[in-house]
Order: sequence, then structure tokens, then C-alpha cells
Amino acid sequence: MLTMYKISLITGDGIGPELSESVVSVLNTIHDRCDLKFDIQKLLAGDIALKQYGKALPDQTLDAIKNSDVCMKAPVGESAADVIVVLRRLLNLYANIRPAKSYPGMNSLKNDIDMVIVRENTEDLYTGQEFELVGAAVAFRIITEKASEKIAKYAFETAKIRDGKKRVTCVHKSNVMRKTDGLFSRVCSRIAKSYPEIKYDEMYVDACAMNLIRRPESFDVIVTTNLFGDILSDESSEVVGGLGMAPAANIGDNFALFEPVHGAAFDIAGKGIANPSSFILSAKMMLEWLGKKHNDRKCFEVAQKLESAVYGVVNKGIKTQDIGGTKTTLDFTKEIISLL
Repeated sequence: MLTMYKISLITGDGIGPELSESVVSVLNTIHDRCDLKFDIQKLLAGDIALKQYGKALPDQTLDAIKNSDVCMKAPVGESAADVIVVLRRLLNLYANIRPAKSYPGMNSLKNDIDMVIVRENTEDLYTGQEFELVGAAVAFRIITEKASEKIAKYAFETAKIRDGKKRVTCVHKSNVMRKTDGLFSRVCSRIAKSYPEIKYDEMYVDACAMNLIRRPESFDVIVTTNLFGDILSDESSEVVGGLGMAPAANIGDNFALFEPVHGAAFDIAGKGIANPSSFILSAKMMLEWLGKKHNDRKCFEVAQKLESAVYGVVNKGIKTQDIGGTKTTLDFTKEIISLL
């Protein structure tokens, strides 16, 4: 008996609805052709929800997400922090996963880049604990042993299953932030001892930022704190050709949310020219996560097929108009569907 996976889909703002239609078309094709079944529920969150309901993340949207198997989120506008940051906290999505991979025709610095950044997703300076004094503003940087251990284990488990260099690089700045980053690096080093088959090294964040430009092909898995991971993951996306090819996952123990990392691009919204690759590759990550959680080999097979379809399209030099090509979002999506 086939499993029906219930997907909650936040359609977003700007180009979000257009990208959502692209992903729905891909998932519906998989539903029809590949013996995987999906029940997709479209939801409002972001600027449009704020305007209609007075809340960027309406209660009914949150309830629907909690009652689904997995969530996909298109880009939202100015209210993004009131959506994704809140969802990460409420659903305890402690790991932010950002792969960066060379694809043909996408202006990568090198053609053999294949890395993933594993970013702690719940603490650091992003807890929002700030206050003002006379003539000053203060933010608390919170790094805990528990969260550091959890994200370190996730990074090493990721390195174990990747067809990569079996290497984890812990990125920090403990020479300056001796207490907080000192704790993070010590925890990562301790966890590394439980994975003798995985190479382990450490790198200061400024050196890592430099080496992502100089020799990006040398990295496999990078594990780091929230703020550094936010910055380095966007840098890694540009190294492989831009945010348009950059998927992301927010992973918890029992739930996950998948999203493209670029913004809502209001300047091209409604023109039908946006590149949907990032969101489609996020769907590929979603399928892998469902496969792992439910021990569903078919999910893994279809995920590989979907990535190969994206690879096959961009390898032909086919691009959407927003990145210098000639295709509309719809036409580009049809090209991918033709290979499924």
C-alpha cells in the first residue's frame, strides 16, 4: 500500500506563488508517474497573510503545518523573520542544511564543488535577546553545550552518508570569543572522537570565508554556529552560481521545513520569469528526508531522479529569463517534468 505524504506549502509573497506552482507541477507529476503520493495543502504566511489576518503566521496556517508530514515554504517578503524564525523555534528545527554544488552552465568558481553547511539553527545572536542602554545596544550571544552537541552529531552523521571526502570542518572564532566559540569548538572536537572514520579539522571563520573563494572544492561538511552559518552559506551559494540554485532544509527530530534561500524578488513578481530551481531542489531534499524518516526507498529513488532532471536541463544551457536565459518559469518547469 502506497503512503500518502501530507505536504503543507506556504505559497509566499512576490515570486513565491509562481515558484509554488512550479513545485506543485513537479510533485503532481511525481504523484502521477512515480508511485509516490502527495496531498498538498496551500497555505498563506508572510506579507499577504499579515495584510489579510493581521499576523504573518496565522494560527490556521500553523495548525495545518503541525498536522502535515512536512512543510515547504516559498519566499516571503518583509515579514520573513516573523515566519521562518518563529517556525524554527516552535517546531524545534535545530539544523539548517545548505548544500552547495556545482552545476553546469551556472558560473561556479570550480566545476567540482560539492559541500554542505550544517548550521546550528536555534541560538547564537539569533535568539533576539537585545536591549538598549544609554548610548549603547547589547545583544546576548548564547551557545549551549546541548545545542552544540546536537548539531555536531548531525554534521558527522551527514559526512558518514555523503559520497564525499568524509571530512567535517568546524568553523568558529574561538581566538576572540573564547567562551562561546571555545565551548562550540570543544564540543565538536569531543564528538569527532566518536567518528574515527571521519576526518576532522577546525578553521577560523575569516579563514573559511577566504577559502570558500580560494579552494571551495576542498570542503565536504562545514559545521558552525547560527550567525556564521547564515553568512557562509550565502557565500557558498554564490560560489556555485547564485542563490537561484541554492536549496535549504530546516531539520528537527520529527519534522522538517524546506525552502529556497533567495528572497521574494518583488521586482520580477508576476512576470513568470523566475528560476524555480532552488525550490525544486528543496523538494529533492524533502524527498530524501521523507525517505530517511519513513524508510521509503522510493523517495530516495525519486529524489535522485529529480536532481538528475534539474542537472539535465541546466546542462543543456536552458535557463530562465531572470538569469540570462530565454525560458519562462512555466517552460523551464516543463523541461524538468519531461525528464521525470
